[in-house]
Amino acid sequence: MDSDIRVLSFECFFRTDKFRVPLKFGNVIVDASTSFIVKATVENKKGEVAEGWGAMPLVDKWAFPDPKVSHEKKVEAMKEIGVRTCRMLEKTAGKEYAHPIDIMLKNKPEILKIAKNVDKDLKLEIPMPILGVLVATSPIDAALHDAFGRVNEISSYEGYGREYMDHDLSFYLGEEFRGKYISDYLRPSYVKELPVFHLVGALDKLTRDEVDASDPKDGLPVSLEEWIERDGIFCLKVKLSGVDVDWDVKRTKAVAEIAQEVLKRKGRDRFYLSVDSNEMNANPEVTLEYLRKLKKESPLAFNSLLYLEQPTERDLRRHMFSMHKVSEVKPVLADEGVTDLESFELALKLGWSGVAIKACKWHSSSLLYIAKMEHLGIPYSIQDLTCPGLALVHSASLAARTHPIMGFEYNARQYLPFAYLEIQKRHETLFKVKDGKVRTDTLQPHGLGFSIGGWKP
Repeated sequence: MDSDIRVLSFECFFRTDKFRVPLKFGNVIVDASTSFIVKATVENKKGEVAEGWGAMPLVDKWAFPDPKVSHEKKVEAMKEIGVRTCRMLEKTAGKEYAHPIDIMLKNKPEILKIAKNVDKDLKLEIPMPILGVLVATSPIDAALHDAFGRVNEISSYEGYGREYMDHDLSFYLGEEFRGKYISDYLRPSYVKELPVFHLVGALDKLTRDEVDASDPKDGLPVSLEEWIERDGIFCLKVKLSGVDVDWDVKRTKAVAEIAQEVLKRKGRDRFYLSVDSNEMNANPEVTLEYLRKLKKESPLAFNSLLYLEQPTERDLRRHMFSMHKVSEVKPVLADEGVTDLESFELALKLGWSGVAIKACKWHSSSLLYIAKMEHLGIPYSIQDLTCPGLALVHSASLAARTHPIMGFEYNARQYLPFAYLEIQKRHETLFKVKDGKVRTDTLQPHGLGFSIGGWKP
């Protein structure tokens, strides 16, 4: 394919931003994040050259939660894996032309070897898990896809069909997909509007009466009540403890009642919930207990609940929990538990309803998961890692070309509202929520939709 690319060079940048307010999920609290930003320069077979960008926060407390390794050491390891992967790809992917998906999947074994060498060189007490490796290298993957679109003067999402790919989906997903391409399962253009999921962290205040002198005074809302009043948000993702069912039910009920009350004043009758206990449910029986109690104590919240996200442990093989009974009540999506096609298949066999898609688990892999779920007619969501700047634009573009449940997660506006202000200005309607939605009209026609201009990290 003349559209295939080879890598000429990568530039790596890192930036740390402090959270406006702490975010609690599971048993950890995050108050800052370091983003890995990558610029890739590529050439296609016509000799045309272009640059592409990718970015992702290195949220080690989510990707590598083991407390035996310090936060500082985890981030150092993730940075090193990212930089070494760039140097490796400059050598290997600089010698031959290929599609970005094939570049990443072909080099995945070598990337995992790099991670093992970093484990050894930095003397990590616990090896970097595959999820951490994916997060650390996801900006590289994104930058290649963005550059691929730009050098061929197309939207990257137009580059996943017969005209641009050497292989159909049977090469990646098996004979069932003979003659099918990723583009067969994507929207032909960006949807004009996207509902956003607002995150209700376990430490977040729900009503304005709870706001006190310790909270930020920067003109932005603090409590959930104030956020709904300002932005009209009607999709809410509630972080649960996972270990205290009664607290979780009470919390979900309170969120639902506040949403109903405030939105009713704004003339909206419906709202939607998702819940996430970040693997803290000991087993599926605890999840079922939560659902039973929620249905009894708050039919309002239960009926508004769209799906649950990864309630039990991420290691799907450890106990081989069956989620069939849970999925009979409400859709339950695997998140941390799916890191490759093998774990994807296992999740479906164990009764998980679908998968939470995150660009931090590679754009390349996400496209394959989405194609398979669309083919099977099963649900998926588009989530993020409190993604600011370009990472948020990437997540939005992916949601706008696919068919996720309701919308996409956008909580950087709560926790990192002042990060990457130049990118926010360039994509003003994408970062500004109105009536619970953002507009995608600032997404550019080439690449992943980023508006870069002369911006520098």
